[in-house]
Amino acid sequence: MQFKPDDLRRHYHSLSDEALLEIQRADLVEAAQSCYDAELAERGLDPRGRKRTAPAVAAKPAEEPDIEVSQDDAGDDKPDWLANSDMVLSYVERPGMNVAGDMEKARDILAAAGIPCYLQFEVIPEDVAPTPAQREWRLLVPGDDNLRATSILDRDIFNAEFENTWKAHLESFSDDELLKMRPDVVFCGLFDRIERITRAYDEELAHRGIEPESH
Repeated sequence: MQFKPDDLRRHYHSLSDEALLEIQRADLVEAAQSCYDAELAERGLDPRGRKRTAPAVAAKPAEEPDIEVSQDDAGDDKPDWLANSDMVLSYVERPGMNVAGDMEKARDILAAAGIPCYLQFEVIPEDVAPTPAQREWRLLVPGDDNLRATSILDRDIFNAEFENTWKAHLESFSDDELLKMRPDVVFCGLFDRIERITRAYDEELAHRGIEPESH
């Protein structure tokens, strides 16, 4: 199977900003880097500092909000935590696209895990949108649940998609090239992050004199 850039473009487009920025650009082949850079540029993310730049969509004045919510989340009763929420997933819906189903699926996954969530979308005015009738969907959770919610979405949605892309990527290599693509080498940053997260957690437990829970 030959490497298909379109597969990578679709995969990068499906990722949350946080998941996209976790990718180590230096570990990608040239074609994948091009797809990755294009997705960063489209989202207004800085590929050098890995920081969010000024949004491509002009901010709405506070006195004239242009926020609408999906039918399921519509109503006057907004959650108390909304002012201190974090966005864990977002999609820009362009003409001809319908991402409502994907966003509702993500919301249902988080709700099943016991994480409060709120789905909203913002209509992007035609004078700032590259094409007319664009909407940006956002899935919000309480700030304290940000890390867990992002990880659950990765596990239940995006990891399977990444696995399929990774398989297709590996199939394009020769035997010699494949031997150089060991996961602990290609994703050394991810392996190192998991090790650091675990070590920091264990050290904090020990500092407080707390015995880790058995599973």
